[in-house]
Amino acid sequence: MLPAVAPGGGPVRIGVISDTHGLLRPEAVARLAGVERILHAGDIGRPEVIEALRRIAPVDAIRGNVDTGAWAAAYPESLTVVIGGRRIHLVHALEWLRIDPASMDAVVSGHSHKPGIAMPGGILHLNPGSAGPRRFRLPVTLAILEAGEAGLHAVIHQLLA
Repeated sequence: MLPAVAPGGGPVRIGVISDTHGLLRPEAVARLAGVERILHAGDIGRPEVIEALRRIAPVDAIRGNVDTGAWAAAYPESLTVVIGGRRIHLVHALEWLRIDPASMDAVVSGHSHKPGIAMPGGILHLNPGSAGPRRFRLPVTLAILEAGEAGLHAVIHQLLA
């Protein structure tokens, strides 16, 4: 388990990305620079995406509905991690959630390509949106999540104008 605070004493900065569909944009790489951990909420698309993300920071990833083939079997359908003392559950689609969200500090999902931050029941629900190929007129986004003693704070960042 990582310490509750970053090496500098503050919260842990986590890059949260989803629905790359095989495309890791340079804008995403630039935005993730300096994070201490990366969470990928599925629809990775190609194993090279995770390899590139690991050059930035340690990665926890799950598979989504487009992640098929032998390489995808290495990734679970859901995963709970503890970062900065906070329990964060990753599931690609919220309808696949099989745990009680009240047992978590945050639930991270993707699938819809619609970025969003909500706090139902005081639990952070974060969808970083899609950082891969643009879908319909939805923005291309990812999120930065800070986790530490003071709680969780998420910001969604648009990657393309």
